[in-house]
Amino acid sequence: MNALGRVVVAGVGRRRVQTTVMVLTTLMAVTASVLAAGLLVASRAPFDRAFAQQHGAHLTGRFDGARATAAQLAATARAPGVSAAAGPFRTLSVRPRTASDSEVLPSGVDLPPVTVVGRADAGGPVDEVDLVDGAWATRPGEIVVADGVLPAWPGARLSFPDAPGGPTLTVVGTARSVTGSAEAWVTPAQAEALTAEGAGASAYEMLYRFREAGTDEEVAAGRAAVAAVLPKDAMTGAQSYLTVRQQQTANALAFVPILAAFGVLGLALSLLVIGIVVSGSAGAATRRIGVLKALGLTPAQVVLAHVGQALVPAAVGCGAGVVLGNLLAVPVLGETGAVFDAPAASIPVWIDVVVPAAALVLVAGSALGPALRAGRLRTVDALTVGRAPGAGRGRLVRRLAGRLPVPRAVSLGLAHPFAHPVRSGTMAAAVAFGVVTVTFAVGLALSLGVVQEGRMLNSAGSVVVQTGGGQGPPGAEVVRAGDEADTPRADPQRVAAVLRAQRGTSRFYGTAQAQVGAAGVTGATTVVAYEGDSSWGAPRMVSGRWLDGPGQAVVTARFLKAAGLGIGDTLTLTEGERRTAVRIVGEAFFTEGEGMELLTTTSTLADLGLDARPVRFDVRTEPGSDPASYLASLNAALEPVGANARPNSAGSSSVIVAMNALIGMLTLMLVAVAALGVLNTVVLDTRDRVRDLGVFRALGMTPRQTVAMVVVSVAGTGLLAGAAAVPAGVALHHWVTPFMGDAVGLTLPAATIAVYDTAHLALLAVGGSVIAVAGGLLPAGWAAATDTATPLRTE
Repeated sequence: MNALGRVVVAGVGRRRVQTTVMVLTTLMAVTASVLAAGLLVASRAPFDRAFAQQHGAHLTGRFDGARATAAQLAATARAPGVSAAAGPFRTLSVRPRTASDSEVLPSGVDLPPVTVVGRADAGGPVDEVDLVDGAWATRPGEIVVADGVLPAWPGARLSFPDAPGGPTLTVVGTARSVTGSAEAWVTPAQAEALTAEGAGASAYEMLYRFREAGTDEEVAAGRAAVAAVLPKDAMTGAQSYLTVRQQQTANALAFVPILAAFGVLGLALSLLVIGIVVSGSAGAATRRIGVLKALGLTPAQVVLAHVGQALVPAAVGCGAGVVLGNLLAVPVLGETGAVFDAPAASIPVWIDVVVPAAALVLVAGSALGPALRAGRLRTVDALTVGRAPGAGRGRLVRRLAGRLPVPRAVSLGLAHPFAHPVRSGTMAAAVAFGVVTVTFAVGLALSLGVVQEGRMLNSAGSVVVQTGGGQGPPGAEVVRAGDEADTPRADPQRVAAVLRAQRGTSRFYGTAQAQVGAAGVTGATTVVAYEGDSSWGAPRMVSGRWLDGPGQAVVTARFLKAAGLGIGDTLTLTEGERRTAVRIVGEAFFTEGEGMELLTTTSTLADLGLDARPVRFDVRTEPGSDPASYLASLNAALEPVGANARPNSAGSSSVIVAMNALIGMLTLMLVAVAALGVLNTVVLDTRDRVRDLGVFRALGMTPRQTVAMVVVSVAGTGLLAGAAAVPAGVALHHWVTPFMGDAVGLTLPAATIAVYDTAHLALLAVGGSVIAVAGGLLPAGWAAATDTATPLRTE
């Protein structure tokens, strides 16, 4: 090892505190940055890979056969911007029924409606369907079902009682379309038979690839170009591949805005602290620099030595950050890979290289300024310069502080920051970054709490009453084991009468559920229908209003985007041959059913010929009611009716729990880095003041007064920095939080943004002093432990 290398190694080993600070700062910054960039890229990798291999459709279009012929639809392949097209394929929405027993379901069970497409083969220029098991349907009487959509596998039989002749088809295979263009496939001839006269209006599907389709705007332009060459209103719906990708990667992408913000905060704090450390080290080692120059080190070598002393611990932190970032990404990315039956995705190697390399470049740039100043020092000046501050610096403030009615040690502490304004400013900046981080993290935790409360529908009530009859989740069918008797459903009117008469009941409403077809939406749509005044239990509204009459519907932003609709538009719902239209009157926020459920009134189900009687009642009790007593009394009253009551409880989201844990970990790391930045500054300051401390001790200052003086000197700076940083943390939260909703295709309501109150802000402002004191206590103890003679002999 040459002389320069020995200087670098000696400096790193000698300055253990500074080395620890730099390792932790780069560790945190690189961990968050690798996670953010890695999740953004890797979470989309399984979808993008499958999309490329299967020549996925940029746009899946649905068309009304009564308004456009098959020839006109085929001609859209020549529309401007279209690079490839497949179709037209006859499509229909039908409700299958199991016609054979299986390990999961017996024969005769009605299944949710599915979108069936008539397609001759699985290949083609667009949307090459991946055959998972079995074979493709090549003759009438055969059907291929989408993998994971129906509880049916090769060999099973499905009947379609609502189709002409009630045909029974044999499942010959399971397949997967990367964009979910259908839930089942049959031959074109079979599709014609299923949509014969009397089976409803004919419909078609076209699959398109565009020359430019990287953004929502480009896909929308392609859709407009297709619609322009067809008769008006011929296109009844369309689905963009970007919407599908967003839905399938939503959980992973929800982390990205948060991690990106923490990565930027961590990197900025790293650069600041490393600048402080290198500058302070150069200032504290002025005489050592002179000795090294006298021994033959050139100015360039001095610069390299100081930059190297920053890069070595930074490199250690970068390596550890890459490892930690990859480990934390494993559970999130594993879920994304499972969607496509592919190996769990991993963070790309290029991210593991580029992120730490960029961090090291920035660290070197941050250290270069102080290192250049050290290199420019003349040897004689470096050997003779003193470390005491200028005689007049801060003297006026010390005199004024001495007049305050506080102990002398406190007044000295209050005045000290003015003796080293630059150093105090850098310490304040470190504290400010810590307070911004804590403010941001507290806001995120509060926002996620609001999301947790409102993510499930009908969560406002404290009690749920089920009308019996084996009611299951939306779309589920009741299956009896052996000779088990069918329990009759309780009469909803009698249940409502019991609730009105029950002491302690404040308000209640009923809901019914069904699965129907929705124009422009692939597959069955779960409908939650409300009866009674449900405004108090409605999900949080983003825009528009809640239901107040028949023929209305409320959906999420994800549903609106998937269906290509907006508030005020009309949506057609179908059940067999029956149709009804609802008008979208509001956009709400909820994640139940992947945010794709449609909320309406029970009259909508009645219009479709479905059972509109409530199967569930949500109840709010009077304030002060004892939950256990109310439940016991209500169940006793409901027993003759045949219903039962239970507490309303919704489980916590594992994604939100993971996000809170990650936020907490990153926040602790950043606050620790900020506190270590304060510690490093106070250590350097204590070494500079070693003679002053000796004089104070000789004049009678006790160790306790020494600790108080040092702590007060940092607490005041921390309080001011914290008060200034809180608004910045609030602004960062207000800016980043909406991106979390955008990442998953949902618009967050205002309640998830406006989460701070006066008490929160006051406590956060005091947090600056807490961070500063936490960083200053240890060097304060070192200063108090210094004896009187040693510092005086150093002069």
